[in-house]
Amino acid sequence: MTGSPQGQGWRSVLRRWADRLGRRRGSGTSRRLTLALQGGGSHGAFTWGVLDRLLEEGHEPEGISGASAGAMNAAALASGWQRGGADGARESLQALWHTVSAQSVLNPIRSTPLEQLFHGWNRDLNPGYLLFSGLSRMTSPYQFNPTGYNPLIPILERSLDFEALRHPRAPRLFISLTNVHTGELELRSNPEITPAVLAASACLPLLFHAVELNGQHYWDGGYTGNPALYPLVFECRAPDLLLIQLTPPHLGDVPHKANDIINRAAEISFHANVMRELHLLDLLARRNRLGRSLRLHRIDTEGVTRDLGNASRLNTDWEFLTHLRDRGRERAEAWLRHHV
Repeated sequence: MTGSPQGQGWRSVLRRWADRLGRRRGSGTSRRLTLALQGGGSHGAFTWGVLDRLLEEGHEPEGISGASAGAMNAAALASGWQRGGADGARESLQALWHTVSAQSVLNPIRSTPLEQLFHGWNRDLNPGYLLFSGLSRMTSPYQFNPTGYNPLIPILERSLDFEALRHPRAPRLFISLTNVHTGELELRSNPEITPAVLAASACLPLLFHAVELNGQHYWDGGYTGNPALYPLVFECRAPDLLLIQLTPPHLGDVPHKANDIINRAAEISFHANVMRELHLLDLLARRNRLGRSLRLHRIDTEGVTRDLGNASRLNTDWEFLTHLRDRGRERAEAWLRHHV
């Protein structure tokens, strides 16, 4: 992140917020906070680890905004919290990711011991991934998956308690969806959350059919809100907002290979909207237009996912998911030492 214009933008914004609001409220962090959870496929297991450590420490989520994998983490946390508080939320998150791994036994990029030895967690040269990646760019999911089967829906049905997350006392949810017809961001809150809504928030258009909800069709919410920050600012009152960022602040060198160019374009798309919203909120704060005190925080994957490759977002090996979970717990521990 050092030397990167994007990284400097993040640092300057966070420093201004910390300086301005730290003088008002002191250097500590409230146990009650709001959470903004980015999407990133299997990298969402990093977020699981961060949340697990925060819940273990006793932090209480008032509201959670999520897109894609962030939306699934948000729903797991909210439903588990309503059933059993922090311990229930931790159990629910583990159940979600264990089900994701268990239901993906036919994943084409499952690792072999030889691959692990030579390439670590990077699966970009895995034959199954190369075949799948090539097919997904030459044919649409309407051709290679004519029935429209979406494996996320049974996973969500098995692992989440949707009645619990719709309870009035559950943490408030703001789930991002991208309307395919209008290109606009749409948010869904607790009473509206279903397996199909969460699948829509995680619907990558090269992999799945657009998800139909009430006559409208939706793709991954990360295209328009990864995640949406404004509902946490204007509809919640917790004094601290924590963004768990899976898209690195510095995306790396200029890509030259076709697949790398395509993946970088997608990363920029998923990164741009949250950056734009962050700078807008910073502008409002500097002009005293937010209407309340707020402290902004961020935990990111810088250095954690840098060498994992593009295929790792599809890697559902339990060992890989728990590796990311443990790294998330480490980053949360470092954040807690600094802020609590």
